[in-house]
Amino acid sequence: MDIRYSANQRDVKRYTTEELRREFLIENLYVPEEVVAVYSHVDRMVTLGCMPVHETVSIDKGIDVWANFGTHYFLERREIGIFDIGGAGKISVDGKVYELGYKDCLYITRGAKEVLFSSDDPAHPAKFYMVSAPAHCSYETRLLKIADAAKKPCGDSATSNKRVINQFIHPDVLPTCQLSMGMTVLESGSVWNTMPAHTHERRMEVYMYFEVPENEVVFHMMGEPTETRHIVMKNEQAVISPSWSIHAGAGTASYTFIWAMGGENQAFDDMDGIATTDLK
Repeated sequence: MDIRYSANQRDVKRYTTEELRREFLIENLYVPEEVVAVYSHVDRMVTLGCMPVHETVSIDKGIDVWANFGTHYFLERREIGIFDIGGAGKISVDGKVYELGYKDCLYITRGAKEVLFSSDDPAHPAKFYMVSAPAHCSYETRLLKIADAAKKPCGDSATSNKRVINQFIHPDVLPTCQLSMGMTVLESGSVWNTMPAHTHERRMEVYMYFEVPENEVVFHMMGEPTETRHIVMKNEQAVISPSWSIHAGAGTASYTFIWAMGGENQAFDDMDGIATTDLK
């Protein structure tokens, strides 16, 4: 498991391009029959990817749970949100099987001991994208189909940011300990997300960009509002955003991204807005 330690904003000002990418960018999430995991010390969030092809893969494959978490199993003191961005697949949670299609989501509460991943068709394997946060209580494991998500249209084609925010793991949809996740879909011709930019000092965030067309990229904007930096991202890559950093992006074409948040609260209006003209 790749472990990323917290980086402060004073040091990030001096980072080279490679240092910035090494600290915040998450690449190569989908390796056949493996679980790829990145543990961030920013709010102790874990970002994972799993692409089962012919095998059934356990969530803790290749992870030394005791050494990294001091627990007996991965979700002993954690909750997790899982999206399928590939072919149809199944997730077995302590023997109960959930079927996921493209863009469906499964929330698994704290305390699930056995989590297994499989694909329906090896020619079109599932790609399970996951973010896990520490949890101090348990709620209910729940499957959320894309049709079940709370849909919030926003933005405007005139500002190239017309999009629909799909809220899945969200206080308006289901209770969780601290994890919130959703999916934002940009309309054709729109390329900007999360503009005007903001920070939320009390929560960190992870973005995972997908449906980025071949030969196109997303310029993910980060850094302090007056010390912005960017990371050039390709399809199916994720990026860690500390609480002090803005998190916005512009693509060379339209795309979709999954956002995940964890931290002190789940108040979505608890943001520190930044006028676009004040960015530097």
